[in-house]
Amino acid sequence: MTIAHRTVDVDGIRTFYREAGPPGAPVVLLPHGYPSSSFQFRHLMAALADGWRLVAPDYPGFGYSAAPDGFAYTFDAYAGFLRRFVDLLGLDRYAIYLQDYGSQFGLRLAMSAPERVAALIIQNGDIYPDEHGPKYAPLKEYWADPTPEGREKLKAAVSEEGFRDEFVGEIPAHLRERVSPDLWRLSWAVLGDPVRREHVTTLLADQGSTVAWFGRQQAYLREHRPPALIVWGPHDGYMPAGAARAYLRDLPDAELHLLDGAGHWLLETHLEEAAALIRDFLGRVHR
Repeated sequence: MTIAHRTVDVDGIRTFYREAGPPGAPVVLLPHGYPSSSFQFRHLMAALADGWRLVAPDYPGFGYSAAPDGFAYTFDAYAGFLRRFVDLLGLDRYAIYLQDYGSQFGLRLAMSAPERVAALIIQNGDIYPDEHGPKYAPLKEYWADPTPEGREKLKAAVSEEGFRDEFVGEIPAHLRERVSPDLWRLSWAVLGDPVRREHVTTLLADQGSTVAWFGRQQAYLREHRPPALIVWGPHDGYMPAGAARAYLRDLPDAELHLLDGAGHWLLETHLEEAAALIRDFLGRVHR
């Protein structure tokens, strides 16, 4: 199935996005995670495009989208950007894929218009701080004491080696060969630009602002109970298996699948298994 590569102007920001599937098919929105781009969804889009319209934007500063100086590069700014992107494309009903930073932007979109949400696919995007894994430690240290020196430590992790660790750091060794080096090399080719590197460091530094949203996001799930599929890679230093199970507190009817050997970027290592689960789920709730 062909994937189209398009651009659209969102409030003056040249925004790149990938789209696949029939124009009139049910929409699946794919907000990407850090430090990736819409590139992370290339295989999933091809796998599902026979039955759904899949739309995956690159955020400002990421992928092939512009990185204007006037954009704030905070979680609030990116959440607002995603809402405007969706409205500009005229998307009024969609399933949302929630992974990594994309889970924050996607959940805020869902909360802003609950009636538009057909379903949630939750994949290694956490909102339960009591289940955070050990890799959160340096981030939480900065949240508690946001010094210039602490920001420099965050910036030091914005590197090709740091990106490689994000993509293959915790998964079993025999699965690492399934993860394309393009993920970290292409990300670094973009984010290694000095201006973009400062922008993404600003976003990393702002991550502490998400904590205040967790309770509100949990309340949204309890109140609206959207159909939800939880498909999770437990080999994740940020979001281990407990972070997936925690969603059942607020979504007791959700389907939960922990994929053996999978990590934070399971679409690279467990695509067929994940796509089959997503296809079955969407076939029941979003046709």
